[in-house]
Amino acid sequence: MIADLAHAPEIPSSYFDCIILTQTMHYIFDIRAAVATLFRILKPGGTLLVTVPGISQICRDQSDQESDCWRFTASSSSRLFSECFGRENVTVHTYGNVLASIAFLEGLASSDLTRDELDYRDPNYQLSIAVAARKQVD
Repeated sequence: MIADLAHAPEIPSSYFDCIILTQTMHYIFDIRAAVATLFRILKPGGTLLVTVPGISQICRDQSDQESDCWRFTASSSSRLFSECFGRENVTVHTYGNVLASIAFLEGLASSDLTRDELDYRDPNYQLSIAVAARKQVD
């Protein structure tokens, strides 16, 4: 299924039990419309699992070199998804720290750091943000 999440009338409402959307939202300019579509196409009781970039370089590996639009924080992610799903149905976790962020920006591999260096979470250096949003059953 190929669709523009900002406007996807071809996807039926209440169609999916779960949607996993990794590192995609930053390519969609109208992110509020995309969240509304994701909410619409989830079945009641369904779950949306999303990851978005926090600290990151501009991604120019797409056919449209200017398609990368956004970076996120835990706060902006929570507020964005809570608009449709309700604050009580949204959980946000952040991953990263200053060392992991520097390593990522320098192009190092995860094997260049220890597990402890990677696992330490510093809320001031949000490298990656994960969102779980559940569509409430009416």
